[in-house]
Amino acid sequence: MTSTTDTAPAPERTPTAPSVRAELLDCVQSNLAVLADRFHGPDTHLALGATLRFAPRPGPHGLPTLEPEAAHQLAAVADVGLVEHTRRYDVPAGELAALAAAHGPLYVMADSHDMPWLPYHRQRHMQHSYLVAAEGDRALVVDAYHSYTPWGLAAPGEWTLDWAELPPSSLVVVFGPAEAGAPETTPGSEYGDVDGYTAAYAGHPDRFAALDRLTTETWLLARSRRLHAAFLEHTGRTPGPGTAEHLRRLDRLAEQAFLAMRRVQRGRPEPARLMTDLADALHADRALFAAPPDPSHDTVTRTVAEVLGVDTAALLAAPALTAVPGFNSFQVVEIVEALEERLGIEFAAEDLLPENLHRVEDLRRLVASARAR
Repeated sequence: MTSTTDTAPAPERTPTAPSVRAELLDCVQSNLAVLADRFHGPDTHLALGATLRFAPRPGPHGLPTLEPEAAHQLAAVADVGLVEHTRRYDVPAGELAALAAAHGPLYVMADSHDMPWLPYHRQRHMQHSYLVAAEGDRALVVDAYHSYTPWGLAAPGEWTLDWAELPPSSLVVVFGPAEAGAPETTPGSEYGDVDGYTAAYAGHPDRFAALDRLTTETWLLARSRRLHAAFLEHTGRTPGPGTAEHLRRLDRLAEQAFLAMRRVQRGRPEPARLMTDLADALHADRALFAAPPDPSHDTVTRTVAEVLGVDTAALLAAPALTAVPGFNSFQVVEIVEALEERLGIEFAAEDLLPENLHRVEDLRRLVASARAR
């Protein structure tokens, strides 16, 4: 966390009525959601919460994190009917105007520390998304992110800025709508090691670092579960008994983590029960949301790994099949034919589109659809 004595006023915000469920989305999802609903209609974005995950990976300070990598989140855009047309990395601010003029609205990732419309401006470094388009000779920024921060409220809005006021971009993507529209997405869940995750936070020697990170972790946990519950309701499914109370429990846990972090920051002891409450909440979360394992999932994973000539761990670590070294489009045909033969199914011809065939999750979804038919 960094601070500054610079008190330059933030640019004037034009409030916008929340077109998406911003309170359920993280800083990568929020503006993908705007595009999904813009192209395919209200609440399309709720499919971003179709699959519920507890998948710890190595994170800051040697702690595990549930925060998904942006590459994995961007690989999931097919779930909300988005197709990627153009991608650029490390784009200077001066080049954004030309890209917007050539391609229309841009989805941008950059450092929140350098975004003058956010309360994080000159306070905290983290990757954050926004949309930008040309409005005359200036930049029209749209950011649907909603969150309370120690420096004020981040609320959905629009800002008109000079192009030079925008930060250098780590990633710029042009998305368009999938011709077939947003697919029907089925709910699912993936769970990793709950006990190992809890033990890592309980035993970390730097208590401020652990609790500072846990504040973000519990915030993500609560928000993602609310998004999943909203997806279930939107698609006519009934969340499991006790879901509403569990969601309130996760909100309380996030508050506990934040208060514990602030106490330790001021040199006071952390509450003794926080780690017990964390473990109990995570086990309850798994009991409530974890679906019985589908044996076909393993078959899909093994089959794809065999065709691509990699082990399953390397396959699942890749955000998409196209990221596996040596991947080529001929292997997709081989994967489809192998799955049909091994599982005794036949895929619907209209489902065999490139955007449905480049992720293990999408192939599992197609298998489930074929078996249902």
